[in-house]
Amino acid sequence: MNADTHSTPAEQPQPSHTDSTHNATAAMAGAASGGHDAHGASHDVPPEQVFNHLLGELGDHHGFVLFGHVADLPIMLVDNGFHAYASPTKMEEAGIFTMHKGHPVRKADMKPPQLDLSITNYVMFQWFAFVVLAAIGFFVAGKYKKNPKKAPSGLQNMIETVVIYLRDEVVYPNVKGAAGVRLLPYFITLFFSILLMNLFGLIPGAHTATGAIGVTAGLAIIAFLVINYTAIRESGIGAWFHHLLGGAPIGLAPIMIPIEFMSLFIKPFVLTMRLFANMTAGHIVLLAFVGLIFFFRSIAVAPASVAFSVFIYFLELLAVFLQAYIFTMLTAVFTGMAIGDHAHDEVHGEHH
Repeated sequence: MNADTHSTPAEQPQPSHTDSTHNATAAMAGAASGGHDAHGASHDVPPEQVFNHLLGELGDHHGFVLFGHVADLPIMLVDNGFHAYASPTKMEEAGIFTMHKGHPVRKADMKPPQLDLSITNYVMFQWFAFVVLAAIGFFVAGKYKKNPKKAPSGLQNMIETVVIYLRDEVVYPNVKGAAGVRLLPYFITLFFSILLMNLFGLIPGAHTATGAIGVTAGLAIIAFLVINYTAIRESGIGAWFHHLLGGAPIGLAPIMIPIEFMSLFIKPFVLTMRLFANMTAGHIVLLAFVGLIFFFRSIAVAPASVAFSVFIYFLELLAVFLQAYIFTMLTAVFTGMAIGDHAHDEVHGEHH
């Protein structure tokens, strides 16, 4: 849950709570002005350490910063009981835990607690995406209930267009029969959830929740359960075990079964790493281009740096939609492959 790491020099004290954008901006400003920010605080980040510092600030944090507004986030730990603190500062004042390299640890032995349930910036942006998705869903559903025969327009029309495309081009062609109809709400929710989490990361100062491997792993685990549960429900447990042969003769079972069994877990792993890597890579490249200005301490490189940053930003905008589509498409394909030819052949009929 808390994947934050810092690459600041050893003599610089670690901040107890902060946001990546806030620290990154301060670090770059300090590097550009000789190690001091606008308030005169020393950051002591030499030019050769700017990139390491910026990359270290991409992770999760216990401080929520958006458009320059800073807010502490609560710390919740399970360690021989439940411990809750309103902020990292309150946790320090309690004297039981302290912050070490961005993570809460016990003061007595500097070891992490048994379980960290703290609300971090990644969690906040994930919740924001879910709230926006729910609001859009209620809005569109209300429009349909109010005027069921009226032609959709505006946001309602846009959402309907995407839903119809997912239904006719992604879900039904890959997940046949009643399973496709039953799983359609899941795939629609999956696509829009990933899309909104990705989009939030394009807001200056915000974070991409799908840039946390825990989030992408959670989505992949749910997909793993959906795929195999659907396969067993549609094909039966016997057919599911038979599928582990991969269509090979029974004599090749000692070879095929281990391979097919491993593939069950390789697929969610691929889903996890693909989304995580793609949504993280763009932010790293953006920070690298912006960091060049402060690395060289020259405004001469600013035009090229900004131009390339804008170009990468638009590529990121494309990747936001593309990665949501790919994750949803691959999940649908894997589900259809798991069901195989044993799915009940039912006609979809017309769906409005």
